[in-house]
Amino acid sequence: MPFCRSKCPYCDFYSVEATEQLMDLYTDETTRRIRALAPKNLRSDTVYFGGGTPSLLGGRRMARIMDELRASVAISESAEITAEANPSSDLEEFLRVCAASGVNRLSLGMQSAVQRELAAIGRRHSPDDVKRAIENARQYGIDNISLDLMLGIPFQTTDSLEETLRFISECDPAHVSAYMLKIEEGTPFSRMKNTLAIADDDGLADLYELAFSRLHEMGFVRYEISNACKPGFESRHNLKYWNCEEYISFGPSAHGFFDGRRYYFDRSLASYLAGTSPHDDGEGGGMEEYVMLRLRLAQGLTEEGLNRRFGVTIPPAIRKRAASPLMKPYCVCGDEGISLTGKGMLVSNAIICDLIELL
Repeated sequence: MPFCRSKCPYCDFYSVEATEQLMDLYTDETTRRIRALAPKNLRSDTVYFGGGTPSLLGGRRMARIMDELRASVAISESAEITAEANPSSDLEEFLRVCAASGVNRLSLGMQSAVQRELAAIGRRHSPDDVKRAIENARQYGIDNISLDLMLGIPFQTTDSLEETLRFISECDPAHVSAYMLKIEEGTPFSRMKNTLAIADDDGLADLYELAFSRLHEMGFVRYEISNACKPGFESRHNLKYWNCEEYISFGPSAHGFFDGRRYYFDRSLASYLAGTSPHDDGEGGGMEEYVMLRLRLAQGLTEEGLNRRFGVTIPPAIRKRAASPLMKPYCVCGDEGISLTGKGMLVSNAIICDLIELL
């Protein structure tokens, strides 16, 4: 859902200014595309409304899309249905209608609980808005709540992160996504990077380790490089990505994986509204892709999973590299498979690239 009130200075996601007309047209086109799925007799156990800022679309339009999904795809009664939202003072009606439509999980773009840091990254909400949004969600029966936490943002220190983590503890969410600020080319932050008051690599590592240490103390389990949850509250939808399973996507700039093929839509709302088909992005789900994605999970690459998926065992060359003295601080290599340590997750890209080149 490519609509935002304003563009955050760090954000490289595709989005446009929200207008009533554009959001109506988007909803019309998306429901039309969903309707075309009906002859395929598909089943799904997760739905995810991401953005942009899905909450800007409003409850009425979200309900229309959910109604069309249920009419065109067999959505299981126990499905996880997530909506992203930015905390604000006008979420109550959106959450009421969404809950009535079946939304049972809320992902809030909190980022920080320190007002100075929120202002530095262009966020409009306050910590009180976050609390109010959580209260409203729970009022309407949405108890599965995830909070986004951004690490390495301007002015953030270990002390200020501790303040945000105490706030998270008070809010008692089921899930936290803690990810590091990345300076994307073409964003305002990329033009300001030499003047931004942000942590260096060592400082960023300290923030990351502090965040997951405190989350562990609160009863959260890190199940993926950037995600932790209370037991049993892993994001079922996002696990499909990490398990290299298929999913159907809609909307400008959206990426999907269906019938063994990756695909993507143009970064253009006009193109999407014109009915333009997505672009083929090649075959998906191969072994290299599977190994890369599975190594992001705390469980890692398992012998059982690789055998079930491809009928093979973990190649000896990868096992040998993962078990080498050089890799010992970063990998755990056992009979069941290979996984990254906490230190390995900090340099995951380098470790994963080193291992998959041996496939």
